[in-house]
Amino acid sequence: MPAYIIAEIQVTDPTAYDGYRPLAAASVARFGGRFVVRGGKIDLLEGGPEPERIVVIEFPDADAARRWYGSEEYQQALKIRQSASRGRVFLVEGA
Repeated sequence: MPAYIIAEIQVTDPTAYDGYRPLAAASVARFGGRFVVRGGKIDLLEGGPEPERIVVIEFPDADAARRWYGSEEYQQALKIRQSASRGRVFLVEGA
């Protein structure tokens, strides 16, 4: 069953965040993931406040998503993201 990493991100340092993107993309691909949503226009339909940036990554299953998140490769990229942004990250199993 597919699993999704869903991140709600507020970028605080755009220059540093730009360094995160290629590292994250390479690590996602190594674990069989693919970006479904990577930024893009957000139309808030309910609740608030409106998030600045949403990212959705699909993995073959939850184990692959967990291996990716815990991998040494992604942990190096994560340090950059955490210093350049604030946000929340969720792992959600698909239907």
